[in-house]
Amino acid sequence: MEKGRWSSEDAPRASMPDELSHPKFSEWKFKLFRVRSIEKAPLPNETPVEKENQPEVAMEIAGSPGSVMKLCFGGKSKENMESAQGRVDLKLQEIDTHMNLLKCLCRLCGLSIRKAKGPSHEVHGDLEVSSRCALRRMGCKLLNWPEVILKVFKVDVTTDMETVHPSLFCHRCWTAAMRGGGFCSFTRTQIPDWKPHTTHCNLCFPKKSSFQRIGKKRAKPLKIAHSTPKRIKRDSSKSSGANRVWRQTSKNTGSGGKEWLKLSVQRGQWVKNITQCQRDHLSTKLIPPEVPAHFLHAVTCQVCDHLLSDPVQSPCRHLFCRVCILRYSRALGQNCPTCNQHLNPSHLTRPAKFFLATLNSIPLLCPSEGCNDWVRFDSFREHCLNHYHEKESQEEQNSSEQNIDDYLPVNKGGRPRQHLLSLTRRAQKHRLRDLKNQVKAFAEKEEGGDVKSVCLTLFLLALRAGNEHKQADELEAMMQGRGFGLHPAVCLAIRVNTFLSCSQYHKMYRTVKATSGRQIFQPLHTLRNAEKELLPGFHQFEWQPALKNVSSSWDVGIIDGLSGWTTSVDDVPADTISRRFRYDVALVSALKDLEEDIMEGLRERELDDSICTSGFTVVVKESCDGMGDVGEKHGCGPAVPEKAVRFSFTIMSISIRVEGEDDGITIFQEQKPNSELSCRPLCLMFVDESDHETLTAILGPVVAERKAMMESRLILSVGGLLRSFRFFFRGTGYDEKMVREMEGLEASGSTYICTLCDSTRSEASQNMVLHSITRSHDENLERYEIWRTNPFSESADELRDRVKGVSAKPFMETQPTLDALHCDIGNATEFYKIFQDEIGEVYQKSNPSREERRRWRSALDKHLRNNLKLKPVMRMNGNYARRLMTREAVEVVCELVHSEERREALRKLMDLYLQMKPVWRSTCPSRDCPVQLCQYSYNSQQFADLLSTTFKYRYDGKITNYLHKTLAHVPEIVERDGSIGAWASEGNESGNKLFRRFRKMNARQSKTFELEDVLKHHWLYTSKYLQKFMEAHKNSAKAMQATFNPEVTTDEVDMALEVPDF
Repeated sequence: MEKGRWSSEDAPRASMPDELSHPKFSEWKFKLFRVRSIEKAPLPNETPVEKENQPEVAMEIAGSPGSVMKLCFGGKSKENMESAQGRVDLKLQEIDTHMNLLKCLCRLCGLSIRKAKGPSHEVHGDLEVSSRCALRRMGCKLLNWPEVILKVFKVDVTTDMETVHPSLFCHRCWTAAMRGGGFCSFTRTQIPDWKPHTTHCNLCFPKKSSFQRIGKKRAKPLKIAHSTPKRIKRDSSKSSGANRVWRQTSKNTGSGGKEWLKLSVQRGQWVKNITQCQRDHLSTKLIPPEVPAHFLHAVTCQVCDHLLSDPVQSPCRHLFCRVCILRYSRALGQNCPTCNQHLNPSHLTRPAKFFLATLNSIPLLCPSEGCNDWVRFDSFREHCLNHYHEKESQEEQNSSEQNIDDYLPVNKGGRPRQHLLSLTRRAQKHRLRDLKNQVKAFAEKEEGGDVKSVCLTLFLLALRAGNEHKQADELEAMMQGRGFGLHPAVCLAIRVNTFLSCSQYHKMYRTVKATSGRQIFQPLHTLRNAEKELLPGFHQFEWQPALKNVSSSWDVGIIDGLSGWTTSVDDVPADTISRRFRYDVALVSALKDLEEDIMEGLRERELDDSICTSGFTVVVKESCDGMGDVGEKHGCGPAVPEKAVRFSFTIMSISIRVEGEDDGITIFQEQKPNSELSCRPLCLMFVDESDHETLTAILGPVVAERKAMMESRLILSVGGLLRSFRFFFRGTGYDEKMVREMEGLEASGSTYICTLCDSTRSEASQNMVLHSITRSHDENLERYEIWRTNPFSESADELRDRVKGVSAKPFMETQPTLDALHCDIGNATEFYKIFQDEIGEVYQKSNPSREERRRWRSALDKHLRNNLKLKPVMRMNGNYARRLMTREAVEVVCELVHSEERREALRKLMDLYLQMKPVWRSTCPSRDCPVQLCQYSYNSQQFADLLSTTFKYRYDGKITNYLHKTLAHVPEIVERDGSIGAWASEGNESGNKLFRRFRKMNARQSKTFELEDVLKHHWLYTSKYLQKFMEAHKNSAKAMQATFNPEVTTDEVDMALEVPDF
């Protein structure tokens, strides 16, 4: 075989895939890609026979790098197409030229990349680090540009072809995407319709301008009068990739009898409809024709194309007539008509004096008949008036004649008169002095001195007369109090109740304002002004007598939790961060928040509020609870414990003692005393509740302020009058652990089981019912002194028996009571253990192993999960306790108990418990459950007998703390306080959940500032004033939806921007 030939095995086509083996594959490939004009055309000197007999062209080695064109055209390239005869594929060159031109254009706007200042960006590339970080700060988590472009410009670039679409986009489109935050575009970008390359491609062969060269003869029009224009057949694929505007030439002047207008002519028509200044401003045709074009452009308004009248200059250095730019901004938005930059009408200024002098010296041709004089611009009005007066004196004319004064400049010569809006406030007052006096006189005579209403009504009528009904409707809605903009307090209530941080609210405010064009929500600074009135430290007050060891200043906000603590030399700096309000300042803010409720209560009781200025009594419930596992990974500062303690208070009732009445009259009663909306935070601290020293150091100043307030009267302005208030504090919202910590008692596992009486655990198990409340704060203080001094020189056991479990100094007085929430949790824990013992039949066994107890618990958890959908919990909580302590749960548990006698005992035990439970859970048992209240002693005795007999194996010599309080002390507490459930700590427990949520929301770099944000936000969350706004504006979601999708009138359809989908 010759050297110049290959065998079938060594030929280049033998190593290619099967789908590329056919010699006409390239022609089919063109058809697959719908590129109709790229088929290889034979050269003029080539015959079909020669085309068939040509030898195959050598191909590149498979896998060598090449462009996409090599693959699309069956392996061709400019290198392998150069044969011995020097043949070149012209179509391939055209495609390469077309692709090179595409590389210079933007994929999104179609403009040249060189015209946009800044770098270009890959359409199919990943986001740069800077772009990704910037978009992530605005809430966009996309990682590549195709997803961002699809979201912002609504264009899918994943199906782009290298031969049809550009691979880059300009910096201008990048700026639009970044300003929209990766979600929307605030600038209108017209996406081109990219088409493949054709023989008449406007990108490769751009059309010539409709203006021909000077010296060539213009085509003469045909003299046939009634001939129809010839339809020119055009290819549908002639439009270029850049989607350029169709230009008017001599060949396409007529199409179906309708002429296409130039862009300048179209713009002039609709701008004249906006400005309506044809009769007011002078045309540029009056200027001499020899004036240079750039000078003519300088003295022409960029809006109406007339000579400048009362010219103003924008910050971007463009000139307009004042009236024209104001009407243009009102109709099409506050953007410069020339450069499309943002333009605030208040930023318009007067041009330089030299320019004004030049403008006034321009000669204008007088338009009057028979007068060809050239008149200066500043004296043009006076000249035309002379013509008018001469013509009027010669012949009498009707009033219907054209008034030349309509289109003349306003000023009378000399110094130009400035527009009213451009004057200073003092100059405006001077110019409008006479009008102001007239309006004031009319308002005093007709409207009772309401000048504001008269002015607003005049403005409303002026808008109606000018057919500006949209703005008039908004003004009328604002005058009637139902305007589009929400009140700052409403915006603050929405921000607080939807748990939005300041940055999140500001982002929502900007988005709504940009998409709707209206300021529905108020900016952040107005919200901060509104919240100042609601936070402690805004209202003045006085104490009589002055509080001991407490500052008399009233404008005190958030302070350090350790402020007010008297330190000594031996004290170690507290390893904690704490923030709180001063107790008296917080109480004053809470009372002012209830001002409307107080006045409403006086009116309902038919009491004269002008007489009731003293004798007010305020009852306050105090709560304190610890939280575990509140550590956060962010933040700086000292290493603080992973636990926190919250101290809060609730105003339970306000009453007044009237002369002649023995009992006080209640004018305010908290309807939801256990709600987190009424439990106001006072102190937040990062501390372990078991750390007695740190807890005492922080709560010590609070105790001192509380003690001082109980000995004084508050003088506060309520309802416009000074009134006096006395405070009574009841510390009831504490669990067992916190009570023992504050009262100096031993821990819960102590022999002395109760915080209300002196019973030991064995005594309480033998006598479960007959006990009375004997402990008090003063008695605990006396016992602590005995414990500290040991005056009788007794042994440790004798001394411990004498002080009944007091081992530390009590530092805060608590009310001897029972917490309903923790009582439920403690009793449910005990019943849960009883259920396990009954499943394992412990009454027949002794000392079961830990493995057996674990097996019983697993069986109980599995059965409760399958039948009651109760998931096992590591620690008993309130929701689990409520679901477990039901008759339904007992029936499910009884399915695992073998003995019918034990089943009946469990059912009876649960039935007695459910009859007693409403008495300590109800906020008013005498009203809600009077029957159960009367039968409580009997039911408790039956319950105790059942425990001591049927369940003796568990309660022989021992009993739980809460079960003892439930059986022994509930009737006495209800008789003394009237309720147990109303004084529970449930509101404070719910506040703990809010604390965690607020802390995640207000995550700042400093834990100190973070704690201040949480305390402030939580206080606003409990404001009655904001809660009323939220009740009144429950339909704010509908208003917000209307903001994103406003109703657009028919006149606004052409000018409305596209609203992006969020």
